[in-house]
Amino acid sequence: MDNSLFVRYCGNPILTADDWPYSCNTVFNPAAVRLKDGRTLLLCRVEDHRGMSHLCAARSTDGLTNWIIDLTPTMQPDIENHPEEIWGVEDSRITFVPELDRYAVAYTSFSGSGPGVSLALTDDFRSFERFGTVMPPEDKDAALLPRRIGDYRAMIHRPVGSIGAGGAHIWISYSPDLRHWGSHKMILEARKGAWWDADRIGLSPPLIETSEGWLMLYHGVRSTVAGKVYRVGLALFDLEQPERCLRRGDPWLFASETDYERGGDVENVVFPCGTTVADDGDTLHMYYGAADTCVPSPHSDLKTSRVARRIRPR
Repeated sequence: MDNSLFVRYCGNPILTADDWPYSCNTVFNPAAVRLKDGRTLLLCRVEDHRGMSHLCAARSTDGLTNWIIDLTPTMQPDIENHPEEIWGVEDSRITFVPELDRYAVAYTSFSGSGPGVSLALTDDFRSFERFGTVMPPEDKDAALLPRRIGDYRAMIHRPVGSIGAGGAHIWISYSPDLRHWGSHKMILEARKGAWWDADRIGLSPPLIETSEGWLMLYHGVRSTVAGKVYRVGLALFDLEQPERCLRRGDPWLFASETDYERGGDVENVVFPCGTTVADDGDTLHMYYGAADTCVPSPHSDLKTSRVARRIRPR
């Protein structure tokens, strides 16, 4: 597998706190989706000067320039109705669900109990139907699959500790109604030892359906004497049994290289939360948080089917 498949856009970073219409500390970890009118929407995590986060939408015709940013936060914590959001809402992932004709936003709600997975539906990114916590703390890095698996909805997420079988691994769970979740199964395990993904792993963008299977971009973390290093790798899962991993790449695909990735509030972090697919149905663009500080994008001619075929068999 070639680890130069993604090519960074020459105008990176594409969004920073300086672009925001109101005061904030940093802007990073954006969910991404192409709207029905063809524009790209990024639902960015915005950290205020207290250290707490909310979500704010930015829209662009070409997905790279001339961003129109909501003048006020798009999704604020709703502490009165959802006390699990008292310390902020973070790191969303967006899945368009054709059966519902709505966008499912899975996000991390943060409180004294720790981070948990919350879910909301929207059709306009103005108002949101919140479902509240669907995966209790400690859990995060969640995204809904765009279609049913059999009779059930499926969600990828990352529990840790005793809930997560003594580590930080990637799981799948199923639901008949988006509210009640069960049939929990681990589908990808953090490796041990010297591997780049030895300490913990988590889903990056939502799974991408390809002819070869569900393509997963996931982040892996390794602890070093200088701190934690985040990188991105690939795995492929069966289309009808997504708990079954078909292939997993050994080398990482994407890692910190530039100044804006190596330096910031949290150094050496590349953390994708969103991808979009171009009109050809196959060209992939990735959006990520760099050093917990800004939003860059690899702008490439990467083909999803090509990537899936090139993952090294397990």
